[in-house]
Amino acid sequence: MTLSIRPAVEANEESIITLWRDCGLVVSHNDPNADFRFARGKDNSDILVGMDAEGRIAAAIMVGHDGHRGWLYYVAVDPARRKQGLGRLIVQAALDWLGAKGLPKAQLMIRDTNTEVAAFYERIGFRPIPRVVMEKWLPKPKQPD
Repeated sequence: MTLSIRPAVEANEESIITLWRDCGLVVSHNDPNADFRFARGKDNSDILVGMDAEGRIAAAIMVGHDGHRGWLYYVAVDPARRKQGLGRLIVQAALDWLGAKGLPKAQLMIRDTNTEVAAFYERIGFRPIPRVVMEKWLPKPKQPD
């Protein structure tokens, strides 16, 4: 299976968000539309889309960096198209994007209950690192009256 991988365009937003939802990647505290718009087409982030031979979106990934390390988010393959190598292809496209920016490494976070996905990443060369990830929710900015 091959994919034609390119940066997402505005018109891909709803299809990509549907794919993210179908893959269980959207959580209640994230607005996927805002995430798509925030990341797409920036110097330090983008959304890559993998199109199949019929021009359908089969995979997508959000990629970004902080100048020190790259990050992969919303890695998604159409559930009906899994186990065909598409995940490897879309992840490699994101790694190539980061490499072209001069980043020395890529990282991602996986929910600890998602053992199947963790095994996939280990098969393609990622490894767990001993870190504690912490969070603090910030208050939402006040909207002007």
